[in-house]
Amino acid sequence: MNAVLVEGQVLSGRRRGILDYVTERGVVPVGDLLERFSLSRASINRDLLALSAQGLLRRIGPDITALPSASSSGSVVYRARQAVAQKQAIAALAASLISPGDTVALDDSTTVRAMADSLSAITPLTVVTNSLGLGTRLGACETLGLIGLGGRYSPTFEAFVGMVCEQSVMSMRIDLAFVSAAAIHGLTAYHQVEEVIRAKQALMAVADARVLLVDSGKFGNSAMSRLAALSEFDVVITDDGIAPAYAAMLRDAGVTLKIAAVSPPVESALTAG
Repeated sequence: MNAVLVEGQVLSGRRRGILDYVTERGVVPVGDLLERFSLSRASINRDLLALSAQGLLRRIGPDITALPSASSSGSVVYRARQAVAQKQAIAALAASLISPGDTVALDDSTTVRAMADSLSAITPLTVVTNSLGLGTRLGACETLGLIGLGGRYSPTFEAFVGMVCEQSVMSMRIDLAFVSAAAIHGLTAYHQVEEVIRAKQALMAVADARVLLVDSGKFGNSAMSRLAALSEFDVVITDDGIAPAYAAMLRDAGVTLKIAAVSPPVESALTAG
């Protein structure tokens, strides 16, 4: 039996913490884990071996990277639970860039998926996407035209990828392409999965304008493969958790950066009042 994490299988608290830490950052040196979790090298090696056997992490030299879970719902649900308030604020600001009559491309990311609730108010509008999850949500909206891209279905990402997906968009003209990334290192966006990257790049290639949506927790991290330089995007949208020095560095490099204000949690707002 293949040892992968499936619904009902439980990780220890420490191993769940290690998995969350690596997943949020894309790539983490083993030394960082030793310091972060105050473990001996023997203990961290046992935990990494167990997580690797479950198909959740991969060790490449001194670095640890997260792999998509073999459970499709687990992978998408896990990503959707991360930085929810930040994604909602970013998505609302992104939607404000769309004008009635536009044709927009939306990738498979949970950050871009958060735009769904804002799109029904923009009419007329045509949406092109390779995301089955997003397409299912938008399909019920009668005021919106939906074009779904085919290809090989990836349960992990609830999206279509591969050559058919990439080629099917090449004859289209897109006004705005909205994509996300797993990590931002320096002035470059990264993702863990090559096929997902190629689908994103195909959407970007036919768009008049490209918008990157990425929450502040992804800055200063890295993942396996390069998606694009930030200079290839017309706009980069993040939330107000980004370090001021990092934001200044991006702007000094010529990146058009928009920062979404994140509403405080209800509990915090009541306490402050």
